[in-house]
Amino acid sequence: MTQSLLKLVLLSVLIVTAGCVSYAPMQTVSRVELDRFMGDWYVVASIPTFIEKNAFNPVENYRLQEDGSIATTFTFNKGALDGPVKKYHPVGYVKDTQSNALWGMQFIWPFKADYRIVYLDSNYQNTIISRQARDYVWIMSRSPQISDEQLARYKKIVAGLGYDVSKLQQPLHKIISKEASGEL
Repeated sequence: MTQSLLKLVLLSVLIVTAGCVSYAPMQTVSRVELDRFMGDWYVVASIPTFIEKNAFNPVENYRLQEDGSIATTFTFNKGALDGPVKKYHPVGYVKDTQSNALWGMQFIWPFKADYRIVYLDSNYQNTIISRQARDYVWIMSRSPQISDEQLARYKKIVAGLGYDVSKLQQPLHKIISKEASGEL
């Protein structure tokens, strides 16, 4: 078994078994328009899984597939801003079609990890993804950086969900100027 596959198996087992602890129900947002939610989301703060530790430039990309599942690509540089690129491809499954805010995220069959959209701004620019087990959480944005005021506000939301915010980590992102990227 390759080291990457072994990590995925261990992550899946940890995520599934961590969900066995009982907590008060965690509310999701009332409605997510899936088409608007798709695309790139930069991880600006998280309580990371072991795969994400020492991740730089972390970006989660969602793409809605014809069967209703969500093709996901999690990309980051391992160990440094210019470290080797790592990619994982879990698949999301909407579990609550009334809100589209409760998903199962499958890293390896047959396990589907709990994935809850608990905050989403009206412009679909910032979101918070959590888990009922309150073990991992992700503050994500369409931009690689958010203001200190926004981050403080989102940390308060995360704390209100029952997380220990002292465990939040802020991964670094390489900021590419519009000139360098050709987007003038």
